[in-house]
Amino acid sequence: MVTEGKYVAIHYTGTFDDGQVFDSSLDGTPFEFQIGAGMVIPGLDKGVVGMKLDEEKDIVITPEDGYGDYDENLLYAFPLEEVKQQFKPEIGMTIALQMDNGSQIPAVIKEIGDDEVVVDMNHPLAGKTLHFHIKVINISDSPEYSNECDGCGGSHEGCSC
Repeated sequence: MVTEGKYVAIHYTGTFDDGQVFDSSLDGTPFEFQIGAGMVIPGLDKGVVGMKLDEEKDIVITPEDGYGDYDENLLYAFPLEEVKQQFKPEIGMTIALQMDNGSQIPAVIKEIGDDEVVVDMNHPLAGKTLHFHIKVINISDSPEYSNECDGCGGSHEGCSC
């Protein structure tokens, strides 16, 4: 049974309210994380507790237990000319913004005006209710699968891209 501190490997399909799939592990390696270690969003962490090997379940995760509410304060404008000196901006492009502490945070170009470029630093799944169909593949005391980042831009649970 999945309990606090155990490693659980799952296959999952994540969908939005309208049924559109935003992510799935079905064609790849199972997704593995440690329960209670903060490796995934709280709703997924809590949603698998108590499940047994080979058990399947549907869970619904609200923004509060997922990626939080969409925050308009995380929209930032930069002078278009400064941006153009570094690269050619395109709407929908994901870029990395360097923070004062040296870390990089992904942002999506939301708007390109005559004088400025507006970027969105919200997580792409912020403000969304997420539906997951999950199946427990493995339960163990130590990790048995690799969850190397594949450049997902942060959409995989626990991915630290």
